[in-house]
This record gives sequence, C-alpha cells and structure tokens, in this order.
Amino acid sequence: MIKIEENLFEIENKDLLDILKERPIDSHKGMFGTVGIIGGSINYSGAIKLANMSFATLRSGVGIARVIVPEKIAFSIMPYLLEQTLFTIREDEDYIIDDIEKATKNLKAIAIGMGLEESQENELMLKYILENFKGSILIDASCLNILSKTDLKILNNVKSKVILTPHLKEFERLSKISIEDIKKEPIKIAKDFANKHNVILLLKGPTTIITDGITTYLVKRGAPGMATAGSGDVLSGILIGLLGYNNPDCMTVATGAYLAGVAGELAQKKYTDIAMKASDTIENIPLAIKYIRNEKI
Repeated sequence: MIKIEENLFEIENKDLLDILKERPIDSHKGMFGTVGIIGGSINYSGAIKLANMSFATLRSGVGIARVIVPEKIAFSIMPYLLEQTLFTIREDEDYIIDDIEKATKNLKAIAIGMGLEESQENELMLKYILENFKGSILIDASCLNILSKTDLKILNNVKSKVILTPHLKEFERLSKISIEDIKKEPIKIAKDFANKHNVILLLKGPTTIITDGITTYLVKRGAPGMATAGSGDVLSGILIGLLGYNNPDCMTVATGAYLAGVAGELAQKKYTDIAMKASDTIENIPLAIKYIRNEKI
C-alpha cells in the first residue's frame, strides 16, 4: 500500500492477499455467503447482462448467487442461468414489498439497479430495502438515478452498509455538483459526500476512488478495452460477490475494483483494446486472482 498522504493510499497487489487467500480444505458454500442481484425489466430485460453479472459474482468467490427479477422476464433469463438461483417478484404496489421481503431473506448482501426501470414501484422497493435490509446494499445503474431524485437523508438512517458505484454523470446527479467541478478535486468531493451520507463511495474513472469519508483508496488498474457496454455490471458483480464473505468496508470494495481492473488488463492482452467485451473480463477473473497471488498464469 502506497501512502500518498494521511488516510489516502494507492492499492497494491499485496494489500489484497488476505481477502483473496486460499480456502481451507473443509470449505463449503455456506461459508461464503448468499447474495442477491436485483435487476431487469420488460423493456430492459438484459437477461444476458444479469447472467453475466451473476457469473462474475460466482467467479469472485461467493457461495450462492440469487438473481431476483420481475416475473415478466423470468423465462428470458432462465436459459442463461446455470449455477445461479432465480427468484421472481411482481411489479405491483400491492405485492412488490411482500415479494422483495421473501426474495431477500437470509441474504448477506444485495446489488440493485441493473436494468431496472425508474418506476414508482422500483422507487418503493429501493426505499423498503434501505429502511429494512440489514446486510450490505450495493446501489448501481437505474437505482442511482432513482436515489438522486429522493431525499438523500434516507442514507443516514439505514440499518446496513450502503455502497454506491457511480460514474461521473451519475455522481453529478447524486451530488448536485457539476462534472467540471468534480474533476477539479474528485478525491475531496467524493470523501465529503461519503462522510455526509454515511456510505462507501466508489467513483469510477481512470483512477477509481473508494472512500468512506475517512479512509480513501485509489485503484489504478484497468484498460481501455473495458470501455464497453456491461463493464460496470461486471464490476458490480465482482463487488457483490466479495461482499458475500467479507466485511463491507473500503478494503473489500477496493479489492473488487482492483480485481476487475487486473482481469480487464488480462482480457485486453488476449483480445485487444478494440475487440474485447465485458464478458472477457469475467473470463479472466481466475487469472487475475492468480496474478494477485503471484502465481504462474
């Protein structure tokens, strides 16, 4: 870990070794958590996208990945799920809360937002999860936009640890600060936001910033070939996988960003910066873990 200044560090390979350590011989899936991925809609079903994301989750070491989707798109995603489990919810104000309560029972962590519509029902669902879920909550994509239109004071009264993963435009909506101003002092603005709203913030960029308002980590891994549709979903998949069996803290989130970056670099080396796609990053997660462990690849 390279210390830049007080409470500001750049992550290195060796910092991840405890989280990505070898597992004992008597390991079983119950030791590594069950997580949920909530996403999809009739217009943006993203069946392959959600399947890829949940595959990234499993590649990151979680015990069980549960994909939670609106019942209208269940049949479109079923063919793409192999090791994952599936749970459906009804998109109706009269049923959605009961369904999401059952779907998230006994989960250690939830990722929500990928492919969801910005509807009143989904706003209700996000609000319920924030007010009631006691595990870790990773908010991405559409749910970042839903959150940006609500009173962010809700984040200060949650029962869980919340992780937000915006790119610059999404962070502009959340913070109400222009992209131009964010770029002038991104670390300070990210840190202030995380501290004010009691969250872990992962701000995507050439250098990824991860902060809880006190400690800040910088991750300088990744490749131009990752600038393609679905790469953000792969990152969220890796993060929620790690949150299934690790503490919901800055180091776990930084590990996810670093692992995704290294996997992307390895994918680009094989497929080039032009030809690689998001699923190539997933394919290279195992090699990235070997690389971080300093094993032969």
